[in-house]
Amino acid sequence: MFLGPSLALSAVLFALGVVGVLIQRNAIVVFMCVELMLNAVNLTFVALSQLHGISGQIMVFFVMTVAAAEAAVGLAIILAIFRHTKSVDLTQINLLKG
Repeated sequence: MFLGPSLALSAVLFALGVVGVLIQRNAIVVFMCVELMLNAVNLTFVALSQLHGISGQIMVFFVMTVAAAEAAVGLAIILAIFRHTKSVDLTQINLLKG
């Protein structure tokens, strides 16, 4: 079993997601980078399930459920912020100040 390429691809995807979250200022791009990180974790679970049995694939369903809930809530928050500030730039969002 060759897990190297799968785990390497997963590490690259996760690193791209982290870099995107840390560098980008657009809320939608940050949101997509978080989704990319969740998909990298799913790829790792599936790759490692070849060694440890079906438990990794079961974990993928839980991560997909969390990602779906995060997508619904995250997009609703982004839409609410856009309606309030007319921008999705994270540097311009300061809703806690009066």
